[in-house]
Amino acid sequence: MRIFTKKLPHPDLPAEEKAQLLQNAEYQEMMVESTFMYLTLDLPTAPLYKDEKEQLIIPQVPLFSILAKFNGATEKEYKTYKENFLKRFQLTKLPPYLIFCIKRFTKNNFFVEKNPTIVNFPITNVDLREYLSEEVQAAHAHTTYDLIANIVHDGKPSEGSYRIHVLHHGTGKWYELQDLQVTDILPQMITLSEAYIQIWKRREEDETNQQGA
Repeated sequence: MRIFTKKLPHPDLPAEEKAQLLQNAEYQEMMVESTFMYLTLDLPTAPLYKDEKEQLIIPQVPLFSILAKFNGATEKEYKTYKENFLKRFQLTKLPPYLIFCIKRFTKNNFFVEKNPTIVNFPITNVDLREYLSEEVQAAHAHTTYDLIANIVHDGKPSEGSYRIHVLHHGTGKWYELQDLQVTDILPQMITLSEAYIQIWKRREEDETNQQGA
């Protein structure tokens, strides 16, 4: 993966001083290549208001919207104690398996918050070709992935529980596991959960789709 980083001037500086700083080498964009174990997907900030029935609104976001972080063009601001940076990311290789970690939890000095945003995703035929740099697209004959496992977090950060949806490859059926309980689950129900960690398998040319959805 390629990571492009650009240092930003302090926001309180006068515009002319900012413009001068941006000409310095220190503030020019730099690129490094890095390996990754998993891809972190950032959720949009959840709304704090309620609807007309006084119920908290649970927002939804398409998977491809949060995958745009890795298209090589989308920039995101990252803040440290002293400095701010703009970063953008681009994939240079697609492994046989991909792990997505949906960033639901954030920590501050007092407590952990959970973002309840629902991610809308298909469980098959997720094509990631557009997230590859142009020069390496030709080297990837297969860029389509199918979901094979989905870990869900339910409840509050400090009191919640986990369950997992697993695809049985031999039958193409999905099962939900929680502690010692194993039950069948329809594929369309998986997409309604607060997905936290997902495992995707790259589809090879002769591999048939057995998931039925």
